[in-house]
Amino acid sequence: MTGGWLNTVERVGNRLPDPSTLFALGTLLVMLLSQLAVWLGWEVSRTLQRDGQLVTEPIRPVSLLDADGLWWLFSSLVDNFVEFPPLGLVLVGLLGIGVAERAGLLPVLLRRLLAAAPGPLLVPMTVFVGVLSSLALDAGYVVLPPLAGALFLAAGRSPLAGIAAVTAGVTCGFSANLFITGLDPLLAGLSTAAAQLLDPRYAVAISANWWFMIASTFLLTAAGAFVTWRFVEPRLPRPTAAERAGGGASALVSGVAGAHDEDRGLRFAGWTFLALLALLLAAVLIPGAPLAGEGARFPRWMEALVPILLVVFLGTGLAYGIGAGSIRRDRDAVDMMGETMRTMGPYLVLAFFAAQFIACFGHSRLGEMLAVVGGGWLAELALAPAALMLGFMVVVMAGNLLIGSASAKYAFFAPVFVPMLMQAGVSPELTQAAYRVGDSVTNGITPFNPYLVIILAFIRRYRPDAGLGTLLALMLPYTLVFAPVWAALLGVWIIVGWPLGPGGELTYPPAG
Repeated sequence: MTGGWLNTVERVGNRLPDPSTLFALGTLLVMLLSQLAVWLGWEVSRTLQRDGQLVTEPIRPVSLLDADGLWWLFSSLVDNFVEFPPLGLVLVGLLGIGVAERAGLLPVLLRRLLAAAPGPLLVPMTVFVGVLSSLALDAGYVVLPPLAGALFLAAGRSPLAGIAAVTAGVTCGFSANLFITGLDPLLAGLSTAAAQLLDPRYAVAISANWWFMIASTFLLTAAGAFVTWRFVEPRLPRPTAAERAGGGASALVSGVAGAHDEDRGLRFAGWTFLALLALLLAAVLIPGAPLAGEGARFPRWMEALVPILLVVFLGTGLAYGIGAGSIRRDRDAVDMMGETMRTMGPYLVLAFFAAQFIACFGHSRLGEMLAVVGGGWLAELALAPAALMLGFMVVVMAGNLLIGSASAKYAFFAPVFVPMLMQAGVSPELTQAAYRVGDSVTNGITPFNPYLVIILAFIRRYRPDAGLGTLLALMLPYTLVFAPVWAALLGVWIIVGWPLGPGGELTYPPAG
């Protein structure tokens, strides 16, 4: 596991520039290609339906290197960034999630749910909580592995099995969840920007993959438990009595269960959540209420999901913080929001360069032209949507071995594949779902997931000589099982014709 091709992947991947640099280079490449396409006189035709009749219109490239193209780029540079669809969605959503996480609500909920799991359910509950941890952004990488190791040690089981099981949920099951997470608005924004290269009025709801991700959560929990029982635990030695005594797991668990301030904070948060839920239901169900009825494209409550998430996470986070004592004055909450925004600095830099890349790709019309050509080629192949999605997932899985950032990869893939697959009759929502599957299943083995270094550090607490091979040996079985199982679920979903979520059609144009 530690030699051969893995060393090659690591060596090549380490030589890649930063994702922001890649986007800057990609923008320059688009500028050059736009001028080359103009010089070569490239032109394609597409057929549209207008006023009940089919109309064929030509599409020609727009140069970004002539005077008009350079003026457009300079004059729209700021607007490209400010109007980048994922930017506002992510930052607004994270204001509330950041308070809930830094006040202690989300880590405590995850910790207690895991600590309360009975013996026979310890493994599935560990994987389940790992999957749900994407609610708390990256907190799952830091909070859950040491806790899972300690709990398994206290139960007389290998702590490495606990770390592997929870890490599988955190990494390989990253996109799945029972709830809308910060990833949903981010990907939906990128999907919307890409779809609008072909259909300027198209919008992808942040709930578009919700039903599929709920089903995925339970499927991956079962698959993760099976892998742990069948492949991971049997090859790991059980801890000795001395190791169990020195692990401190019993004290950790009892300490969690008896935290008075945490209990009071959870009560405050629970009552606040019920009150907010009642208000939201009234706002959605009562005719004439602010969230009742239809919005521009989806029901109002669906279009307002990001503000709703802000209110729910901010309200429950504040309530928990006040009850637990982690928030004693208004400045504490403001500082938590500020700290969350400070951690988003790298994302803002990435978003700036990604926004320029996508805007240039759209303005040059190269995206439309590639979509028409590629979509026509895919249509001629007459492949079933399930086969198209399988091929796309394989491409994404390969890309994930070299670029760890989910948003960075999708910002590259979406402008090409979303409109291209739309031409083949595949909805942006389905392409997005397939991306989430392919992006997640290899998260546990890619050398470029920066958090795997943290996981390795936790493993070394129990096995000081552990290296990358140890980590890969633990995580590879999850990837090898999750990939076909999750892909099969998406295939069944497509064949049966179920919607992926509210606003999540399978076909383009949407049925009906």
